[in-house]
Amino acid sequence: MDSLDLQVLQQAKQWFDGGRAVWLVTVIETWGSAPRPPGALLAMRDDGLVVGSVSGGCVEDDLIDRVRNGERVGMPSLMTYGVTKEEAARFGLPCGGNLRLVQEPLKSSEWITELLGRTSRHEIVVRTLNLESGSIGLLPGARGEAFDFDGSIVRTVYGPRWRLLIIGAGQLSRAVAEMALALDFEVVCCDPREEYHLTWEVPNTTFSTAMPDDLVLELQLDPHSAVVALTHDPKLDDMVLLEALKSPAFYVGALGSRGNTAKRKERMAIFDLTAQEIDRLHGPIGLDLGSKTPAEIAVSIVAEIVAVKNRVALVQKKPGSAIAALASSVQ
Repeated sequence: MDSLDLQVLQQAKQWFDGGRAVWLVTVIETWGSAPRPPGALLAMRDDGLVVGSVSGGCVEDDLIDRVRNGERVGMPSLMTYGVTKEEAARFGLPCGGNLRLVQEPLKSSEWITELLGRTSRHEIVVRTLNLESGSIGLLPGARGEAFDFDGSIVRTVYGPRWRLLIIGAGQLSRAVAEMALALDFEVVCCDPREEYHLTWEVPNTTFSTAMPDDLVLELQLDPHSAVVALTHDPKLDDMVLLEALKSPAFYVGALGSRGNTAKRKERMAIFDLTAQEIDRLHGPIGLDLGSKTPAEIAVSIVAEIVAVKNRVALVQKKPGSAIAALASSVQ
């Protein structure tokens, strides 16, 4: 799920509630080098105004021309662009890419209201669209689910597919949490120290006073989970790392210098962690941005998490930093 999709739905609701006719256009299949992935969403008003995107722009232009010329789709309908090389060139689909869309009329905004409410509470919601009947359903979703189209039912996932567990409730943790929330992460902060957890005030996050290693086991970390240990207290940070490094979490990082990271790895080796598991640790945490303030350090940490999530090589690291291999399971 992309936060832009929720913004598209919010705008579509405003248009519809204001008395305008609205259509939603969703990418359902791509071939070749199509510029937008399955699930990408666009909303189009009856005068041709659009929000969101399904391509680099040329497909949108064609959709706008259609509605301005009086085309009014009354039921969900499939559309394909770029079947031939000439069409691919015309619609700006590189390297012969093809794009298959479903266009549907918005007949009610009630389901959007419900979906926005549930996702604001950090629920994962699956929206189903039956192409034959046009019926829409909202079902509970599960972490790891992705967009799916079986030829008759479109299933789109909304909500925080990605989760970040932060150990420590200091100033840096608050900055990291706020940035992660803006990137559609579900954020959980853990700090059993009373002098810290009593001052945690970051809306839309979950806070836990459990021991970090217990919480890791309770959360059942998956390949869409990231863990950052930011207490600078080995007693707490090491506890969570011992469990997190054995989990499928796509990212595990800990605050500390290169020297402290080396010592931490030596401590990890005393326990039942394999060398491969220890090598999964990102440290020193974050990209080398010359960060000085907590906010700048938070940017470097979140940037590294996003880079790993998107499977981008971590080229901007301090010399000598431990760089974990990209996990093939991150999708």
